[in-house]
Amino acid sequence: MSVFDEFKWRGLLYDSTDGLEETLAKEKITAYIGFDPTAHSLHLGSLIPIIGLMHLQRFGHTPIPVAGGGTGLIGDPSGRNSERPLITKEELEYNLEGIKEQLSRFLDFNSKTNPAVMVNNADWLTTTPLTDFLRNIGKHFSVNAMLTKESVKMRLNGDGISYTEFSYMLLQSFDYLRLYELYGCTLQMGGSDQWGNITAGIDLIRRVHGAKAHCLVFPLLTTASGVKFGKSTGGGSVWLDAGLTSPYNFYQYFFNTEDADVMHYLKHFTFLPQTEIEALGQGVENHPEKREAQRKLAQEVTRMVHGDNALRKAEEASQVLFGGSVANLSLKDIRDIFAAAPSIEVTPDEIAGEGMSLADLIVKAGLAKSKGEARRTIEGGGINVQNIRETDVKRTITVSDAIEGKAVVLRKGQKEYRLVLVKD
Repeated sequence: MSVFDEFKWRGLLYDSTDGLEETLAKEKITAYIGFDPTAHSLHLGSLIPIIGLMHLQRFGHTPIPVAGGGTGLIGDPSGRNSERPLITKEELEYNLEGIKEQLSRFLDFNSKTNPAVMVNNADWLTTTPLTDFLRNIGKHFSVNAMLTKESVKMRLNGDGISYTEFSYMLLQSFDYLRLYELYGCTLQMGGSDQWGNITAGIDLIRRVHGAKAHCLVFPLLTTASGVKFGKSTGGGSVWLDAGLTSPYNFYQYFFNTEDADVMHYLKHFTFLPQTEIEALGQGVENHPEKREAQRKLAQEVTRMVHGDNALRKAEEASQVLFGGSVANLSLKDIRDIFAAAPSIEVTPDEIAGEGMSLADLIVKAGLAKSKGEARRTIEGGGINVQNIRETDVKRTITVSDAIEGKAVVLRKGQKEYRLVLVKD
């Protein structure tokens, strides 16, 4: 099996140039993908391209992740209906630092046979004189042909496109040419919306060097319900940076995958063999309530992105909603877990000293209508403090009970939670 076959059975192949399948079956090649530094962190939408490079390296090919220090100053118009706001050079440098660190987690830069190579296209895009660029690169591009590219046509039918973004195709093509010249790179990969930009680079290599280069593009993912992949329930991006999206929320994003999507995602986002994925598929059909496929998906992707320790903590946090211990969790973990649960605030004075009676706190939290009802619920074993059952009606809650002195988790019955937060 070649890496091309791997892409096909995993559903990662949207389209490719003629002859690529035969080339990947016979030769070890060098391939690249560009990463746009519009933020300090990559998001889930970047994970498919990253995994594409990982598959290539596993099959013996050489991957080049390109940090867009040059193209990032311009902005890619692909898939956008309006002009992208320009970022400052300082913002760009800050973003590049985060992206380079993240990419280094996924690829082997120390392999003795096919080490990955990290490059920054600012090395040539910001040092080539404008007149040289127009004479040596621009002369190979027909404006008529550029106007037929999908990324340009979309904008011409909408708000229009500036010359700055119109030139992006030339810059990306120049990247491909330079990587061909410097590293013998003959394959560029990316999302299916990049087809026009990539094939323009292929044409430039042919015109300048008379050489053959290739393109392979991945599908742009949406969920079975039509939502763009990588968006949280609130509509925000799911980031690869643990400071922006906690490992717990990252884990939950994949654990909450719909049955209709989980088999596709197991193929796309894990390196599990076909036989194991098929066995998980049988579980989805026969026992969907167990969510074994979703759990395996969440485990594999969280481990790949955040590591074993973060996965362990994410799973511990997930168990809290089913009565698991909160003893090893941080305040941030608690806030993440109970972000959707009702919460109340108490002042430090209210739980200072001898503290507030548990019965009073239950009423304040809305878990009982009266102090008498609260006492009866406690005596009946229906109240948990920090997920530990409490039956002492004289129990008080003090600051020492709060996680990091800031949060107390109350639970009535099996699923009715309240998060008590101590005001700053």
